[in-house]
Amino acid sequence: MKRKITTYGGYFERFLETLDPKELQKLNAIVSLLETSDRLPVKFIKYIRDGLYELRMEYSGNTYRVFFIFDDGYVVVLFNGFQKKTQKTPDRVIENAIKIKKQYYADKRPHD
Repeated sequence: MKRKITTYGGYFERFLETLDPKELQKLNAIVSLLETSDRLPVKFIKYIRDGLYELRMEYSGNTYRVFFIFDDGYVVVLFNGFQKKTQKTPDRVIENAIKIKKQYYADKRPHD
């Protein structure tokens, strides 16, 4: 299986700019797994709600999350990412990702 990976709104790219080269290398490896594997272990992916998932990465004692959705069954749209500093993903961060998702679908609709 090969999924098409795409991003939306520049959020993911801005997140990538905050990572050091080794963190970026690890994240790229996990994104590659998402692109090619039918199923990923819960260590790397978790369903949040409303069609929103998080890609999970730990490196050097730091925890990172990137929100994404599946679109049309194979396209993976990567949204905002952040360094997680608490046990639970903050609701405001999830709500922001859901807003981005809604905007993505609004922009995707054919314009009359």
